Parts: sequence; structure tokens; C-alpha cells
Amino acid sequence: MFPLETAMLPGEQLPLRIFEPRYAALVQDTLDRDDKSFGVVLIERGREVGGGDDRLDIGVRARIAAFEDYGDGTYRLRCALTERIRVTQWLPDDPYPRAEVQSWPDEPGPVSSSGVGDVEDRIWGLFERIAHARDAHLPERADVLGDGLDVPAGQRLYELAARMPMGTADKYSVLAAPSPADRLTALQEAVDIVSAMVEFQLSGD
Repeated sequence: MFPLETAMLPGEQLPLRIFEPRYAALVQDTLDRDDKSFGVVLIERGREVGGGDDRLDIGVRARIAAFEDYGDGTYRLRCALTERIRVTQWLPDDPYPRAEVQSWPDEPGPVSSSGVGDVEDRIWGLFERIAHARDAHLPERADVLGDGLDVPAGQRLYELAARMPMGTADKYSVLAAPSPADRLTALQEAVDIVSAMVEFQLSGD
């Protein structure tokens, strides 16, 4: 397990620079496994370096897609984040954090395409508002938000959340939402919060 100070979502890419000996050992063990994967969870309290952190139990599986081994116990990794996982039991660090985990697919609670489209419109409107205030040019909508074609609603909500400039707590709420319907609600609430913050900041300019 690799605890981080930020929440991550399925479908994102995770670059990592490894220099702590315990995480160098994790990388070595992971590269020896066929699936080349490890778990990533959010730190609730503490820091990534040095241990002694408190960890949350919902995370994602990270698969090492590419790596550089500098030969001195340091690595650079590029990881693809795949499925959501849930920790069922934390084990003693030996030497790195370890846990028993299980996959956590979406629970029942589908959402309509119109619901997903509505929150996408709101996110795009937020970006337009920021761009207009800064007299900046926005790329094409599909370049910013992705086209969402042939993507299940639950995964599309992850994609949209990954593109939102939201706080860690809001992002974790999206990750930990049990169903796509709950995820939509969490994302809508995050958009509300970010929109209010943007309007407050712009009102002071």
C-alpha cells in the first residue's frame, strides 16, 4: 500500500518519485509480481514521508505502466489507476504499509445520462466563467472534459471529477460514494463549493 496526501480516482495517471527505502522495497516487490500493482489510499493525518500516518480505507489499485530504476534505491514511476478498492484489514508495516483489500465495484444506483450531462454542463460553465474573468482562451470542450463517448456513467463521473479543481476532501467523497447516484450527488456538491469559492474570489478582484 502507498498512502498519499491526496485522493486519487480510477482512470487517473499517477507519477511517483520513490526515494524512501521502504517504498523502494515496495516497488521491487511489485515489479516481481505479474500484475505489477499496489494499493493507493489517502492519508487522513500525517505525512507521506517517515511513517506514523493515519490512513483511510477506500483507495484505488495502481498498476506500474512504466518505470526508471536509477540503481541507488530511487525510482520514477508512471502508474495507471484502475479499480476502486476497500481495505478490509491493515497489517503491520513490513517494511512498507500492507493491507488485505478487496475490489469495490459500484453498488446499485444508476444515474441517467441527463444527470451526468447536467453536471458536465455546470463544470464547463465554471471553466468558462474563470476563463472569461481572466480574459483567457479555453481549449475545445472535449479537450478539457473528454468526450465521454462509450463510457459508463459511473466512470464518466470519475473522469469529470478528475478534471475539477476541487479539494482533497471533496475528491475523496466522490471516490467513496458507493453508487453512481451517490457519486453524482458528491460531484454536484463539489461543483457547488468550487463555484461559490470562484464567485467569492472574483467578487474581490
